[in-house]
Amino acid sequence: MSSDPLLLPTETAYDPTEKVHIIGLDDVTPDDAAPPFSWRKLWLFTGPGFLMSIAFLDPGNLEGDLQAGAIAGYSLLWLLLWATAIGLLVQLLSARLGVATGRHLAELCREEYPNWAGKLLWIMAELALIGADIQEVIGSAIALKILTNGFLPLWAGVLITAFDCFIFLFLENYGVRKLEALFAFLITVMAISFAWMFGETKPNAKELLVGLVVPKLNSRTIQQAVGVVGCIIMPHNVFLHSALVQSREVDPRKPGRVREALRYYSIESTIALVVSFIINLFVTTVFAKAFFGTAIADTIGLGNAGQYLEQKFGGGLVPILYIWAVGLLAAGQSSTITGTYAGQFIMGGFLDLRLKKWARALITRSCAIVPTLIVALIFDSSEDTLDVLNEWLNVLQSIQIPFALIPLLCLVAKEDLMGVFAIGRVLKTVSWLVAALVIAINGYLLQQFIAEEISGVALTSILGVFTVAYVAFVVYLIWRGITVSTFGFYKLRNQAA
Repeated sequence: MSSDPLLLPTETAYDPTEKVHIIGLDDVTPDDAAPPFSWRKLWLFTGPGFLMSIAFLDPGNLEGDLQAGAIAGYSLLWLLLWATAIGLLVQLLSARLGVATGRHLAELCREEYPNWAGKLLWIMAELALIGADIQEVIGSAIALKILTNGFLPLWAGVLITAFDCFIFLFLENYGVRKLEALFAFLITVMAISFAWMFGETKPNAKELLVGLVVPKLNSRTIQQAVGVVGCIIMPHNVFLHSALVQSREVDPRKPGRVREALRYYSIESTIALVVSFIINLFVTTVFAKAFFGTAIADTIGLGNAGQYLEQKFGGGLVPILYIWAVGLLAAGQSSTITGTYAGQFIMGGFLDLRLKKWARALITRSCAIVPTLIVALIFDSSEDTLDVLNEWLNVLQSIQIPFALIPLLCLVAKEDLMGVFAIGRVLKTVSWLVAALVIAINGYLLQQFIAEEISGVALTSILGVFTVAYVAFVVYLIWRGITVSTFGFYKLRNQAA
């Protein structure tokens, strides 16, 4: 074992001493039978799903919500509902992979793919994480600027937000449950803030219900529809959830314990995403009530949303501008901490790093904070250019989606890896259809963006080369997942050991 204080003997998502002990582990039950349902056990398993749900509530999602409401009114609420259901399916598959194997997606990708492909997947995951982190940190900085009446510039808010990793490190020293309690508090702050706004603005209940159950889509709202779906699947979140579920003591060699864990994780993840859906619903309907059909609907973004709300509804006992800012700050702070968390697992898993968690957190935060500071300094005085940057960051994350979804779906279907928990033919078909739909929708977003922003022979040629390489790598991942597996040999090695 290394004597270096920065190094761990092996790379693991959680040290055995950090894991939450589940009562009844010593119960006498057959290894392949799940113990009976227990509310106390559900409480002990509750946590990872709520951390995962933060990605559904980050500032990028909130901006998609407010723009969908302002431009499309209530007409895309049905799509928000189904997009959340799609997100739930993907996250449950991620949890299934983590629980059944005892390892997370980044580790398994390193094991499954050749070194060059694994390194390329890592680069893609890091780019997606940096893009998401810029949006999240900027969202927090905007909220701080509002709450200080413009005293704090964006770059100062970025620096303050950057220190959230130290809060994370401090709380993690006191156990996983303390960190989960912080996220529960931040989600509660978001829920109260946006519910307050919902109550203040009083959206139309009949139009809300019609929007939820009657599918509507037209040429004017197609871009917002694509944005609603595109924001739901976050590449780094797919990696994150497969690691978070390992924070509980579950022996993957005992099918009954795995079934028990999957049952409780399915329940708590569903509850968490129902909460996130309701919060997103509040935001969308508030802006639908306030700005749908108005001349300024197309100009609303995170930076000016609070001012427009205050102009529309006035100050009140507690000005709606500050209510919005508090909710936005909670969203930004919680999502940047989960981003730091995801970065640790992605970097540690792909590169087999044995660094202590605090060292990995500092490296992860540094990778994201430098480009974010540059963005804040350049775009501090221009809301329009900040919105354009946000579109570029959405595209950056969209093109990374196949590099999280395809490995997940290939791995979770492998019997030599998953054993009896490999997904069956029906679920496999549904999952691939959902993945194809999500990739196609994000491909449409990319095509629309390129058509509007890219011009000139040189840029078009570079883009053509990039597109060929991109498609070739996606095809390779699918081919590799279907035809090749290293995990039969991996299991034999483990059994021999």
